[in-house]
Amino acid sequence: MLRSLERWVAIIRLVAVPFAIFQVAVSSSYPPGYAFWGWGITIAFCAGSVVLFGLSRMELSERALFRVGLGAQVFDTAIVCGFVVAFSYEANTPVRQLLYLPLVEGCVRFGIAGGFAVALVSVPTLVGFSELHDDRFHERFRYDFITLQIGLELLMALLVGWLVRRLAGESARAGARAEEAEALRDELGRRVDVLDATNRCARALSSSLDGREAFAAFIRELQALVPFERVAIVLAEDGQAQVIATAGAGADVVFPPGSHEPAAGTLLVEALASGRPIYRPRLDPSRYPEELAFVGLGLHSRLVAPLLTGARAIGMLSLLRSEEDAFSEEEVELVGLLGRLVAAAAQNLRSYELERRTVDELRRLSTLRADFVSLVSHELRTPMAAMVGAGLTLKERWRDLAAEQRDAFLGLIVTETERLARLVGEVLDTSRIDAGTFSYRFDRVDLTGLLEEATAAATLAQHEVPVVLRVPQVLPVVEGDSARLRQVLANLIDNAVKYSPSGQPVEVRATAAGAGVAVDVVDRGPGIAASDQQLVFEKFGRVQGANAKPGTGLGLYIAKAIAEAHGGALEVQSTPGLGATFTLTLPTAGAAAG
Repeated sequence: MLRSLERWVAIIRLVAVPFAIFQVAVSSSYPPGYAFWGWGITIAFCAGSVVLFGLSRMELSERALFRVGLGAQVFDTAIVCGFVVAFSYEANTPVRQLLYLPLVEGCVRFGIAGGFAVALVSVPTLVGFSELHDDRFHERFRYDFITLQIGLELLMALLVGWLVRRLAGESARAGARAEEAEALRDELGRRVDVLDATNRCARALSSSLDGREAFAAFIRELQALVPFERVAIVLAEDGQAQVIATAGAGADVVFPPGSHEPAAGTLLVEALASGRPIYRPRLDPSRYPEELAFVGLGLHSRLVAPLLTGARAIGMLSLLRSEEDAFSEEEVELVGLLGRLVAAAAQNLRSYELERRTVDELRRLSTLRADFVSLVSHELRTPMAAMVGAGLTLKERWRDLAAEQRDAFLGLIVTETERLARLVGEVLDTSRIDAGTFSYRFDRVDLTGLLEEATAAATLAQHEVPVVLRVPQVLPVVEGDSARLRQVLANLIDNAVKYSPSGQPVEVRATAAGAGVAVDVVDRGPGIAASDQQLVFEKFGRVQGANAKPGTGLGLYIAKAIAEAHGGALEVQSTPGLGATFTLTLPTAGAAAG
């Protein structure tokens, strides 16, 4: 502003030069010596105007410009005073009003103080003008003319000075507002860019129902928004820190995706508790143990934002950089916002995954139920058809049949009736287990006697597969329901016999193992693939394929439920083509009581 003022005053001064020359040239009747002084002042005014114009065009410092302005003010005041005195010989000429020009100039440059200074400096000029004028025209010296002029100058200094100060204040405020508006415009533009980038991150999170793909797309957008050397998305689950996505330095080595680490003592716990972003300008492994690995990767600053769903934190978004104190306040605020976006996406993906698993499970159960209905219908139809056929034959041909034939048909009816009763019993037992009404009567059980009874019954029921019992002379007593345990043993041995080739023995072994007893039922059948070894213990679960045998898929489900109700377990180990070993473990009476 000071430079602009000096340049404008310099231009006005140059414009006034021709006017001054014209006025001096057209003036006449100069008293002796007055023309010389008039032209001398005009020449000085011309030379000074050129010099000051040149100085105003130079790139001077603010201090130098102030000095030039002060010198210009003195020069202009002196020139005007000189013209006032030089033309004091003219009568009825308002030459004294020229003093208002340096007065206004002083107010513009220095405010009210500058105007007052020029007014005071003009007093000697007015006195000299009045004396010369009175001598020339033989008039009496009038002090009231001087005081009137000085009073008008002081009033003008007050008015013009106040206007200049007001204008300067308004100009400063306008400049400040302009700067503020520009800053707000820049901030608005930055926020628009951030909002656009945030929207891209949100779209990336919703771009796929596959969590890995969605988080990978989010990380790509995040890199352009908040640069990082390493990023990780971590969920808190049952006291564990579960890494679900990571990228950057050491992504496949240090806490890779899918890894689980104890959350205790880590920054995750603090982020979950505080619910706000945490900035670590310098990593300190002595405070958070996981930061030792990050320092080893050359990372030295860390920004963590909690994943908030409402008021609850479910994990954190972690960004790291190699420099210390590398994150700004704006980035801290932005990452906090992104944490909420990631939390919503993680929650949605988790809900979708749970729903998908539920649908898959319902679909699987529906398939199993359909298979079960088909199997049960077949299993019911077969014995009933045999029973009806045998009964009709006996009814129609009783007298024609020999005694041996009648006994065979009656035996068939008994066998199929027992088979039907077992099928109905399994269905009822399954319903009671699901309803929680399957009853037990616990007592001290001689497991050796139960094993002998079960193997003897299996041997008597068929003659193709030998059943061999191998038990030590003494087995610990177990606490349990003898009828239910007999049901389990009978089921395991019958299954082993059903799947064993003719002539290949089924071994039943029992040993004391620690505080319990282990019963192994070993067959020489086709075995069970690893993918089906849990399926056989599920309700309606049956192995499909060429080696499949008729059945409902409920026997092993019931047997496992009974074993677990006794505080034990039922497991299988098998290699396809080499048979299978079902192991029933039961706690001893003392261990069960403890």
